[in-house]
Amino acid sequence: MSQGKSSKKKVAAKNFGDMFKSFGSTISEIFDDPKLKEKTKELGESVVEAAETFGRRFKDEDVRAKFVDIGKAAQDFGKSVVDCFRDEKVKEAGEDEEGT
Repeated sequence: MSQGKSSKKKVAAKNFGDMFKSFGSTISEIFDDPKLKEKTKELGESVVEAAETFGRRFKDEDVRAKFVDIGKAAQDFGKSVVDCFRDEKVKEAGEDEEGT
């Protein structure tokens, strides 16, 4: 991977973590809770680490294949939800025709 792409991923991961830290800091100030602030800081740091790991692993072929599987599962779920609503509409339309 080129140095530019690597540094961009690190910056994006850091910004993502900073977003969580900022969000947590703001929430903790609203609720005046220092313990909450510490926990959200830890979450932000963890998110940065996870994003960096994710960025390195995404180039792995098996990881890409798993994301393809996730995409297919999401499509299947979406189709089943559409079918469910379609079945409900047909059932409702049938009930309306019967006058119920």
